[in-house]
Amino acid sequence: MPDARPDADQDVAAVERIVAARRSQPGAMLPILHDIQDRVGYIPGAAVPLIAGGLNVSRAEVHGVISYYHDFRQEPAGAHRVQVCRAEACQARGSDALAAHAARALGCDFHHTTADGGVTLEAAYCLGHCSVGPNIAIDGKQYARVTPARFDKLVDAARSME
Repeated sequence: MPDARPDADQDVAAVERIVAARRSQPGAMLPILHDIQDRVGYIPGAAVPLIAGGLNVSRAEVHGVISYYHDFRQEPAGAHRVQVCRAEACQARGSDALAAHAARALGCDFHHTTADGGVTLEAAYCLGHCSVGPNIAIDGKQYARVTPARFDKLVDAARSME
């Protein structure tokens, strides 16, 4: 099914340029995927055959890499990106309960976006503030010692700025 977004043709052109620029680089697939996500915001389905053709690998291999790494999105992210640290130090400080709350409160699981497109929930595997966990980041801004109640307030505040 073709992408109905108005800039889909520009996205395909960007993917083609990225693949052409990196195809001869050893181990090119990950840099290509990162460049595409940085440029487009996610890895569109139309990119898979372009990458496969450019690197002379199967579409299944490209899809396998995309689906293996949780940082790669296969659909556009929400207006806000909320990351909950799932690393061991934050787990020891209650991030498992916070993660469960986040999924319930947002009504979507990790690596998915809320039905209204407002928030994409992602796992992070260390935000670098281990001693003051559990930690989250909202649109790149980090917050420490986050309780479920504080999570709700922070997400509501981010959403109110749309």
